[in-house]
Amino acid sequence: MTYAFPQLLRPHVLASRNRARRRERGDLMRAVMFGAIGLLVCGALFQGSFWLTSRLDAYDELGDYLLRIGLSWLFLTFLSFLAFSAVVTALSTFFLSEDLRLLLTAPIPVRRLFHARFFRTVGQSSWMVVIFLAPVLMGVGRARCAGVSFYLTSVLTTVPFAVIPVAAGTLATLFLVNTFPARRARDLLMLMGLLFAASLVILLRFIRPEQLLKVESLPDLTDFFSTLQSPVTPLLPSFWAGESLFASLQGGFDLLHFGALWTTALAAIVVARMACERWYFAGFSRAQEAPKARFTRLRGLDTLVGALPLTTVRRQLLIKDVKTFLRDVSQWSQLLLLVALVLLYLYNFRVLDLDRIPYMTGFVKNVYAFVNLGMAGFVMATVAVRFVFPAVSAEGPAFWIIRTSPVTMRDFLWSKFWTGLLPVLVLTEVLTIAANQFLGVDPFLKIMAAAAIFFMSFALVGLAVGLGARYPRFNADVTQVAGSYGGVAFMIQAVLFVIVMILLLGWPSSMYLFQRARRAPLGIAQQWLMGGCFASAAALSTAIWVTSMRSGIRALERMRD
Repeated sequence: MTYAFPQLLRPHVLASRNRARRRERGDLMRAVMFGAIGLLVCGALFQGSFWLTSRLDAYDELGDYLLRIGLSWLFLTFLSFLAFSAVVTALSTFFLSEDLRLLLTAPIPVRRLFHARFFRTVGQSSWMVVIFLAPVLMGVGRARCAGVSFYLTSVLTTVPFAVIPVAAGTLATLFLVNTFPARRARDLLMLMGLLFAASLVILLRFIRPEQLLKVESLPDLTDFFSTLQSPVTPLLPSFWAGESLFASLQGGFDLLHFGALWTTALAAIVVARMACERWYFAGFSRAQEAPKARFTRLRGLDTLVGALPLTTVRRQLLIKDVKTFLRDVSQWSQLLLLVALVLLYLYNFRVLDLDRIPYMTGFVKNVYAFVNLGMAGFVMATVAVRFVFPAVSAEGPAFWIIRTSPVTMRDFLWSKFWTGLLPVLVLTEVLTIAANQFLGVDPFLKIMAAAAIFFMSFALVGLAVGLGARYPRFNADVTQVAGSYGGVAFMIQAVLFVIVMILLLGWPSSMYLFQRARRAPLGIAQQWLMGGCFASAAALSTAIWVTSMRSGIRALERMRD
């Protein structure tokens, strides 16, 4: 029993090692792709922090003041992310993990169980923050030519800084679980978090910080800098971390704030452990309550779907998919953040002041129309890989019911297609038409872009459904299916398809606009070339759509119980 705490962590280490040894199809490609993206992001963060810190050095005392405030703001931002992530992670590690039923029946003290679960919670909730924080601090230290002591201080500062919000999140989770059922509390927290993130993104954009770059806004800079200090309070761990690192950059050591970080972190662990010893078993018992079924009687949905020209089988499959989607808060709540990003995207085009560019306003607007078409295609691919590609895998172990029921795989897969097509088509069409209207592009480009989105939506949704049927993962979580081999393959093919479509549509459209600007009619050969390019784009979309659906149906029919 002396080694209970490390032994409780050993199964997870061994499981990770075995998972790395037992490679599945696509693991190498997925690791290379995401590793390259991670290295690019970390490199960009390092270069950005290095460049900004180097520029601040030219302003002497003002630069030091801005760097000091910037470090506090940086840690304040990560503090909020850590606090929310800790609450959600603690729900899973302390109350919803599958191995807890075995551990709680074993002769293991609650204190050591708490230490093991808390250690896992710290690692799972803070690893991404550490990955993004490390290159920023390395860039700051490199720009200031800091010594080894700065990097050592950074490590010793980050550890208690991550522990404090995780301990606070564990306490908040313990309170929530003893008040609400654990699964309902998780759904509530996820919904509130997404609403907060969406509101924050929209609010930050509506402030329009680019106005500070205008010459006429210079008198307001004093008021702007005075507001930077307002959220930074000496009572937060983010302030202590920023002060400790800034003192290390100056060649000193801030014992007061450094000690405040470590003593607060240790005290937070002790308080969280005492609370778990008192209320953990009661909360875990409440976490085992079965959730109530919701949205089981949506008569309006039944009436609406009944009016659609579908067969009885496809109509019932559509109703099942929609009700299943609405029951899962983790699925439909993500649409709130997506809507916020769409509004932000449209607002950027709304405030884009292209009329200030002399003699080239019309040309730039038309170029932005193609940029908008490409962005809409990438948005369509992202939505499809997140919501449409996992549609078949979302059936889970219950897929055997579909296999043994009098439902053909053709009806089953086409119901998945029509369920995913309508929201994707409406979203991207609204995005494209509204953005082009804000830009004031040529009417020809408006019609061309709307038609292109129509064909692209059929192709990408069909490709997502077909590949999802060819590479299903019935035993995996729905949120993890998008990162599987099939999901990565879909994203690669989708990006290539969008690029080819832009090329097929961009060249004839630019030729048409060029001839129109010259007030010259199109020749017969040019008209044939334009028609051929547009017909090729439509034929390519149709071929991908039909071929993907047929291959998906054949893949499902070849499956055996």
